[in-house]
Amino acid sequence: KATVSVLYWSVHIMLKAYPRRFDEEQIPLRFTYDDVLLIPKRSHIRSRKDVHTKTMLSRNISLNIPIVASNMDTVCEVDMSIAVARAGGIGILHRFCTVEEQCEMVTKVKRAQSYKIQNPRSVAPDDTIAKARKVMEYDYGAKYGITSVMVLDPSTNRLEGVLTRTDLQFTSHSADNAKVREVMVPRRNLIVSHDPDISMAEAQSLMHDGRVSNLPVIDANNTLLFLITATDIKKMLHNKEATTDGKGRLRVGAAVGVKKGDLERARRLVEVGCDVLVIDIAHGHSDLEIEMLKMLKSDPVISRVDIIAGNICTAQAAVDLIEAGADGLKVGVGPGSICITRKVAGSGFPQLSALFDVCPYSNEKGVPIMADGGVRLSGDVAKALAAGASTVMLGSTLAGTDESPGSLLVKDGKKVKVVRGMAGYGANMSKNEREQSANDNIFDMTPEGVEGIVPYKYAYHHHTPGYHNTEALLKVY
Repeated sequence: KATVSVLYWSVHIMLKAYPRRFDEEQIPLRFTYDDVLLIPKRSHIRSRKDVHTKTMLSRNISLNIPIVASNMDTVCEVDMSIAVARAGGIGILHRFCTVEEQCEMVTKVKRAQSYKIQNPRSVAPDDTIAKARKVMEYDYGAKYGITSVMVLDPSTNRLEGVLTRTDLQFTSHSADNAKVREVMVPRRNLIVSHDPDISMAEAQSLMHDGRVSNLPVIDANNTLLFLITATDIKKMLHNKEATTDGKGRLRVGAAVGVKKGDLERARRLVEVGCDVLVIDIAHGHSDLEIEMLKMLKSDPVISRVDIIAGNICTAQAAVDLIEAGADGLKVGVGPGSICITRKVAGSGFPQLSALFDVCPYSNEKGVPIMADGGVRLSGDVAKALAAGASTVMLGSTLAGTDESPGSLLVKDGKKVKVVRGMAGYGANMSKNEREQSANDNIFDMTPEGVEGIVPYKYAYHHHTPGYHNTEALLKVY
């Protein structure tokens, strides 16, 4: 506040010297991140380990770090969502794809880690080995494949056995027409639990004693309730700060729009396990968004999850959206490095002042704020949080990591990756191709986003470990 005060009076004196050029009563002074600094004060913190960064994403979802991966097609898909969630934040999957693709991405993230796996992949005893191989690949290739499947009776869901990759490694493809029951580990030889409330320590002990990596949990009728795997337990022990739901699965969000079909998109996303929805349009203080928000909140399926509305930049927008039912607000109009809304439309708001305007009312109502855009340095994150934001959305900052979509390119001998605004020609052409849509004429739109390149995230010098992956980069932030 003291720094802001000094800047204010400096500009005030200048304006008094040139009164005809600027009317400060009509156009008040506003600030971006670069205009201010945080003044160091006395601290009682003796170790960085004593600092806790837990915060709220929305009314009902907490994060261990205040970082959200932006819903851009060059920033956040499956790999980014998994990486950020394991670090303690959350990723928001972009909507510039088909509903099926977006739902598939949600499913991949939710299955990447889970203590109790509900409805694990399964085959029937009389299925062929060829079908079992395909189920293990999970239709996504080896990267998202699984190492074992439950063998269940298709009529009763009773556990008959387990089939692992080890059981198949010496089975030639010429035997793919053989039955699963011929190579599976039968139920009588399995280590199982009958306790639906089994703790992680108890599950570890059973698997260790039996030298197994899978622990099916069944009821008195031998019906499979859920599956616990050693791989998932190791992931949870390694990623203690991960953002997870009540079942130990990684949390993930997804973006939706306000057009025809987005209500159904939202419903299907929630049905496959999406934890939070973000209404993603450039001008969130509009009747279109308010009407969509009310429809989402009144839907019996969609209303099970929190809904974040945006983007906005004024206190009145916060009032209207909170009254409509928003569980969180996304603040930022035009501050992003690849956004040209301010140039094309002549509208926007300096990001720091937007937070100053919106946060007091929203915090009073218990609705967390996400600062979206304008973050170029790690210090900008601290400024956004000091201004009242609960979380900060990162786009270009994460675009150069291994987990961001897209291939590495080489420019002038240096590795780079592409980042692009979602209101530009490139992103919308890609969207039409993925949706196989011929209805939208790409040239009917006025682009408010551009394409750019960001450096592949290397070390500062050869003595410093590289941070080409998202987890390492977030530690820097």
